[in-house]
Amino acid sequence: MMNYRGLGGVAVAALLALCASSARAAVTFDWATVGNKGNDPDTRYDATGIGSVANTYRIAKHEVTAGQYADFLNAVDPTGANSLGLYNSSMDTSEYGCQITWNQAAWQYDFSGGTVEAPGSTAADWENRPVNFVGFWDAARFVNWLHNGQGGGGTETGAYVNIGEQATFVRQPGAHYFLPSEDEWYKAAYHKNNGPTGDYFEYPTRNDSTPSNDLVEPTDPGNNATFSDGDYTIGSPYYRTEVGAHENSESSYGTFDQGGNVFEWNETAIDASSGVRGGSFGLTHGGLLASSELLNDPTLEYYYLGFRVASPPEPTGVIPEPTSIVVWALGLGLLWWRRKAKA
Repeated sequence: MMNYRGLGGVAVAALLALCASSARAAVTFDWATVGNKGNDPDTRYDATGIGSVANTYRIAKHEVTAGQYADFLNAVDPTGANSLGLYNSSMDTSEYGCQITWNQAAWQYDFSGGTVEAPGSTAADWENRPVNFVGFWDAARFVNWLHNGQGGGGTETGAYVNIGEQATFVRQPGAHYFLPSEDEWYKAAYHKNNGPTGDYFEYPTRNDSTPSNDLVEPTDPGNNATFSDGDYTIGSPYYRTEVGAHENSESSYGTFDQGGNVFEWNETAIDASSGVRGGSFGLTHGGLLASSELLNDPTLEYYYLGFRVASPPEPTGVIPEPTSIVVWALGLGLLWWRRKAKA
């Protein structure tokens, strides 16, 4: 075993961890651009109106997946200490969990040890389904991590500060990524994308008719979503479909699964609660309606809760991932210390 005299084991471990983080592929998103800025609000269910957004923005076409969230956990919690409570053990132990587990042998979060429904399951079975059992503050920290360039830390400041203090929690100017506000989420889901009008659909499947909960392959006629209609769209062990599986049921702006799969946190605080919208795999089609809103304690982490992210039209100033040049420089540093130790 190499003995780095003059360079403590902790420092070596930190450098090696940084090298590993640098080698990790960055979490990326497919984006839908939401234009028609300054559109009129939807006043059908709220006299004050909802869905009017003054600016153009982008919103992820898909919910944050279990695979993306596992990458986040491995970046910010590489020892599995879970000091910020970002990992809920129900992800692995609940029948409805997304099967992320702490793999002690591999020293990482992965999909190797599902203990309830999928023992020995692999990433391919789970990583492209939406993450669940995440609270609002977990989602906010994920967004801060994105804002800060997906480094090994950076969860407490960035797009948001005062994590955990809802009274003072607000999106910061210049946020490169953020959780959509209720207006931003609602517009992407229901607006008809027909200019600055106040025209909105009832369902986020580009439709006013009740969707089917069928998963039709290989040809999908559209207006389908993952919810319960006497039975699940898919049952045990998955319950949640892969994101975008209802390939002809996107919103007018091109987002998928804003109805069904999991409810999604939005940024807007109402009294002491945070809003979620969109319905879930375990509830009926009523949860998908534009008129449906659910308020939750932001600390709640439950099987029906997930999220998606949004951004300005083209994020600028994002701190880049460490490059191969950085990894090369770190390697030279370790080599120099080794040679120094031998001298």
